[in-house]
Amino acid sequence: MWRPSLRVSVCHCLACQQRTGSVFGVVARFPAALVSTRGESREYVRAGDEGSRATFHFCPVCGATVYYVSDAVDGAVMVPVGAFADPQFPGPTISVYEQRKHAWVTMPPDITHVA
Repeated sequence: MWRPSLRVSVCHCLACQQRTGSVFGVVARFPAALVSTRGESREYVRAGDEGSRATFHFCPVCGATVYYVSDAVDGAVMVPVGAFADPQFPGPTISVYEQRKHAWVTMPPDITHVA
């Protein structure tokens, strides 16, 4: 059972598009103190546009991203919303990197929009 997250965000950056194989990524951000993991994972580290580093942990069997941590967001763990396989999971409250958003994608009007 998931606990309430700090926020759910949609990211339209090119790295998230490539990582997910979709036109955006959606993640829930949790306080690191509330997150525990078990089982094996592999890591992939990438630098963001501003130079911060994100360490992605993915399943060595299927390749799905299970969670990631970022130097830019201290004390938080980001989990892709699809990992919960729960259509009732809360929707996003913020949409970032919208300058890279595909023209046909429409975000909910009541969330924060960041270019």
